[in-house]
Amino acid sequence: MSAPSVLIAGCGDIGGRLARQLLAAHWQVHGLRRTVSSLPAGVIGVAGDLFSEQCPAGWPTGSLDYLVYSAAATDHDEAGYRTAYVEGLQHVLGWLQQHGQRPKRLLFVSSSSVYGQQAGEWVDETSPTVAGGYSGRLMLEAEQVALDSGIPASRVRLTGIYGPGREWLLSQVRQGYRVVVDPPLYGNRIHADDAAGLLAFLLEADRQGKALEDCYIGVDDTPAALADVVGWLREYLGVTQWAENASVRRAGSKRCSNARAKALGWSPRYPSFREGYAAILEGRC
Repeated sequence: MSAPSVLIAGCGDIGGRLARQLLAAHWQVHGLRRTVSSLPAGVIGVAGDLFSEQCPAGWPTGSLDYLVYSAAATDHDEAGYRTAYVEGLQHVLGWLQQHGQRPKRLLFVSSSSVYGQQAGEWVDETSPTVAGGYSGRLMLEAEQVALDSGIPASRVRLTGIYGPGREWLLSQVRQGYRVVVDPPLYGNRIHADDAAGLLAFLLEADRQGKALEDCYIGVDDTPAALADVVGWLREYLGVTQWAENASVRRAGSKRCSNARAKALGWSPRYPSFREGYAAILEGRC
């Protein structure tokens, strides 16, 4: 059997981690980004701009077995999200059509921002999407573009990604970050390596002929109250002072379930924030 091929459109942090995992499994990996010199070794670079209608000159020839769309917004406003997620995906689908390519499956990397629940509810793939902000609303619009593409598509709704280079909470805790304790403010996390791992798992499952659903939530096993996470990090880091400002109340509170992905056979390497943050702080990831 020949090596399966994949194009990762928007091959940044998560896309690069995915590329490394697939290369280790002997996939042929094409990575599309503006600066191909930043791609992991072994990735076939495709220099291009998802935000432009112009097809990249180095677009891969021949068949492409899989497409992963993993863009990141440059501008964090409504126009920036539309450009990155809706129009960017439309551009890539158009380039595939120009070259007569029809992948076996499209994975669209989405976000749990499509869920606007705020009272600590448990959320799964069947829960209502009641996005309150433009980010969730435009993610839903982009998801629909994927579903209407004519390519079998699965949306992967990632929760709060953390990992090396994504250490905002650690920085805040070191400064004495305060959060509301009651009512608990539930949050959802996934280590960057596990986010990439879930994508790799789904691609391999599809390649092996397993039936995939059209939506998966990417989250670890343990949604947790933010106060519990901060408390654990304070103890781990030996932080004793508190910031002078009042307790911070962040919007949104829900608990996302990974039961669907686990039923397919996936499990996170870092099942909770404890294992994930310990790996970061000990330099093991």
